[in-house]
Amino acid sequence: MAGYLTTHVLDTARGCPADGLRIELFRLDDGRTALTEMTTNADGRTDSPILPEGSFATGSYELLFHCGAYFDRIGVPREAPRFLDTVPIRFGMSEPAHFHVPLLLSPFGYSTYRGS
Repeated sequence: MAGYLTTHVLDTARGCPADGLRIELFRLDDGRTALTEMTTNADGRTDSPILPEGSFATGSYELLFHCGAYFDRIGVPREAPRFLDTVPIRFGMSEPAHFHVPLLLSPFGYSTYRGS
């Protein structure tokens, strides 16, 4: 089985997918190397795997979710500074498999897990 990485962002405060949220992916093994940048669609997912089969490699990674800009766009009142502006999730992929790293998001908290 070839490995790949997907994500899904759900706005738990509004009870809907977080559309239009910018996400960056970095590889962390030898410093911090930018790999790609994508934006979530109407379902809160990227249109394709954020790390496709052809680019998959085991190692340490970081997804950086740009939540502040999303909250600004949907009209969440802006405090200065915003409590959550960017959310980094660092994780490891130890085998070629489907890794799914979702983000459950609200203006004042978030959670993640290894999904399927």
